Amino acid sequence: MVDDQNGLAGVQSGRTPELQDWLNREIYHRLAGHLALMLRPTGISPNMVSIAGGCAVIAAGFAYTGLAWPQSALLGLMLHMAWHVIDGADGDLARMTGQSGPMGEIVDGISDYMGHIVLYCMLAAYMQPELGSMGWALMVAAGVSRIAQTNHFEVQRRRYQYWVYNRAWINSQPLVARGGVGGILTRIATIYLSLAARLDGKAALIDQLQAKAAHDPAAQNRFRDSAVRHLRPLLKPLNLLSSNHRTLVLGAAMLLRQPAWYFIYELLLNSVLIWSITAHNRAARQMAQDLAA
Repeated sequence: MVDDQNGLAGVQSGRTPELQDWLNREIYHRLAGHLALMLRPTGISPNMVSIAGGCAVIAAGFAYTGLAWPQSALLGLMLHMAWHVIDGADGDLARMTGQSGPMGEIVDGISDYMGHIVLYCMLAAYMQPELGSMGWALMVAAGVSRIAQTNHFEVQRRRYQYWVYNRAWINSQPLVARGGVGGILTRIATIYLSLAARLDGKAALIDQLQAKAAHDPAAQNRFRDSAVRHLRPLLKPLNLLSSNHRTLVLGAAMLLRQPAWYFIYELLLNSVLIWSITAHNRAARQMAQDLAA
């Protein structure tokens, strides 16, 4: 029991406090840590947990669209919230078992994206009797928006951890697989990072600043101080693009029998995306001025 608690404490201490909102800090990540402890002796791999998370999202879609209301909305919301726990457990399990790596990060992302693509298609089919093709068009617009918003949200958080705490992510680790499944995952990661570059053009400037400071401890400290000063204030507004809020809004929309409202909400979040891109690019220029001075 002591070892389990120590393992759980180690995983939780590895999280970045300023990146955690209330739901993650008090509910999802606590449950995810305990789930990872339960799974550790079973031999289940983190990638299997990631795939199970995608299946939980699909199960939420079946509940939302296939059961009688209001049980459909309540069960769908519970299953969708369970995905958040499972989504945290795969990373916790990887850290507990020493299996963290870029390929696991890619598998996790693919599972999440594919699960939500299926969920969105189910919701569009559910809306078809009332909205017809308009419901499908609304779903596609919201889905494309979500891909862009989620990419920006995830990448900014990963970049912050890399710049401030030197925690590696797929952009900072070599992806050497060239054939088979590994080659496919590498190509998907390349597309993911290409989209990230288009959504945050000034991030390359911060990477250059970090590279210049790499061999000078004093310069490294100045770089981290500047990153914290200019980037940390952007983290809380960035949380508006998190999946935590989307899950709750979708649950509320299904309780009201108005799934189209959820898709409209996602379209409105594009204003937050535009603001965040502008703010992060401005922060990059301010960091360049700090370090040049």
